[in-house]
Amino acid sequence: MSREKEEKRISQLEKRVDELRIKLRQTSDVQSLVVHSMAEHDPEAGGIRLALFERAVRLTVPEFIAYDAQKNEILPAHLQALILYYLDKSDGTPLTGRWISFAELPDGRFYERAFQGYTGDELSKKFNNDLESFKQAAKKSGGEKLLYGDAGFVFTALPRVNLAIVYFLGEGEFPPTCKILFDESISHYLPTDVCAILGSMLTRRLISA
Repeated sequence: MSREKEEKRISQLEKRVDELRIKLRQTSDVQSLVVHSMAEHDPEAGGIRLALFERAVRLTVPEFIAYDAQKNEILPAHLQALILYYLDKSDGTPLTGRWISFAELPDGRFYERAFQGYTGDELSKKFNNDLESFKQAAKKSGGEKLLYGDAGFVFTALPRVNLAIVYFLGEGEFPPTCKILFDESISHYLPTDVCAILGSMLTRRLISA
């Protein structure tokens, strides 16, 4: 994703924060919301706890403001929106363990080529057949081994949101390829544009690692 397009998409998410908060504040059944999202309810502290890519997050209730639980700092607006979308859409559908591409998400086919460009293509350029470096970066980023491709790893982005990265070595004139996949249940938890943001976040995690 170009920097301009990513900033535009993040800006659109930020505009949704207040709308999502208003909607969530109208719920009288916080316990069902917690159960569906597999978050933890901490009534004594007056909040909800969950993890975003292993980052501990605390949300105040009924304000629905998300904080970094360790630093006690308010998260950026686009991460607020991501988490609020997750809480709003969660319906308790179990993870399936079946993987689908971005093109198989609702309306994903229109943006699949762009998504592949700023995720899988960036990763294959970064690691360029260095499978061991890819494995080390994936493990450092919280990945669990997946028996798929020449190397595959599963990442838990949110309690009921799993992404996978699958790496295929290149051979001869064929370059290496890498793809980000989603558990088939993903549309029960996040809209497609937020899935794109998650894919970009995961790509940056591995490149940074």
